[in-house]
Amino acid sequence: MLIFYYLNRWNVQLRILTCAVKSNKATIIAIAIAVPVVVFFAVVLIFFFICIRMRKPGEKFEAQQETYDDDDDNEIDISESLQFSFNTIREATNDFSDSNKLGQGGFGAVYKGRLINGQEIAVKRLSRDSGQGEREFKNEVLIVAKLQHRNLVRLLGFCLEGRERLLVYEFVTNKSLDYFIFDQTNRAQLDWEKRYKIIAGTARGILYLHQDSRLRVIHRDLKASNILLDEDMNPKIADFGLARLFVVDQTHADTNRVVGTYGYMAPEYAMHGQFSEKSDVFSFGVLVLEVVSGQRNSGIRHGENIDDLLSFAWRRWKEGRATDIIDPTVNSGSRNEIMRCIHIGLLCVQDNVAARPTMASIVLVLNSHSLSLPLPLEPAFYLDSRTGNLPNMQLWELNSETTRSNEYTTRSAQESVNEASVTEPYPR
Repeated sequence: MLIFYYLNRWNVQLRILTCAVKSNKATIIAIAIAVPVVVFFAVVLIFFFICIRMRKPGEKFEAQQETYDDDDDNEIDISESLQFSFNTIREATNDFSDSNKLGQGGFGAVYKGRLINGQEIAVKRLSRDSGQGEREFKNEVLIVAKLQHRNLVRLLGFCLEGRERLLVYEFVTNKSLDYFIFDQTNRAQLDWEKRYKIIAGTARGILYLHQDSRLRVIHRDLKASNILLDEDMNPKIADFGLARLFVVDQTHADTNRVVGTYGYMAPEYAMHGQFSEKSDVFSFGVLVLEVVSGQRNSGIRHGENIDDLLSFAWRRWKEGRATDIIDPTVNSGSRNEIMRCIHIGLLCVQDNVAARPTMASIVLVLNSHSLSLPLPLEPAFYLDSRTGNLPNMQLWELNSETTRSNEYTTRSAQESVNEASVTEPYPR
């Protein structure tokens, strides 16, 4: 309305000017000057109001997923309930002091803080020169804000001011799983009961992401450092910066930007950029074997040799010596339950994507000891003793033929006809 008001005023003035000089040759000159001036200012005014409206506070910012078009589900409403001011977070973390620093990741540092109401928080401060930019930040806010599950870390809010990008989470007391499981001293605190609770809780969290939440989410970066433990050692899946949304009937997706952590990546994703729910299943299988063995996938020492965990576990399973995989500090707990978890882990890391179980079936098996399991096939990147040992990083560069998956894919049709009972079937 303001634009039309000014245009009317200019139009009246133009008429007066025209009448005043009607009998004069200056009429033509006045019109020639006035009309372009009016048009120019009108255009400038329109452009000015358009810019103001585009920058109006309270507008929604979009966190687009590569698998979605524009719709209401891809927008986060910047509201008072989710958005923190930078000063509030700076005060809560004592100006991001080193004494409050909980850890350092690839995308930035994490700090402990305390809000003015006494609530403890964990603040993920994204590095300005990190690989995680605006897309990953919006991605994590979009996904985590819409997910609520006891085995997922809860997002309390965020801050986006200037170049600062901050995510505010609930504070989880006992750090991350890798702090315990890969430390010679700390992992003794994890008896089998706690380890089994961590495995089962993580499985339920992934199942929620894949099937039970309002979104279908592929995490893409499941690993020990992204499993947080609360005061009762309940697991909470964290770090959704690399997660992807799937539509209801979508089974897989491709990307030219392979991101994640070597050692946990499924072969089809690491080598071809193809990911699906079964990619997360593979990562979960690696995680299970790490929890059982207390060893990183990147290297497990047996005698004078250092082997990757998947090859070591598979070789011992075939030889009927699967108990060699078990962490020596685990001196109690159901041996049948432990062997069952090794069995599940090996099923998850199979090279054949179709042969891997779903998270729904995994949760079902973890909750029932009477269900039968198929025999596992050769894991991805398996290197047998005739080939010799190679560093784990080199395993990711091997061609798919090296894994000899075809040999075991053919065998699977014979072995899985009669599924092995898990009552007492495990090799000893």
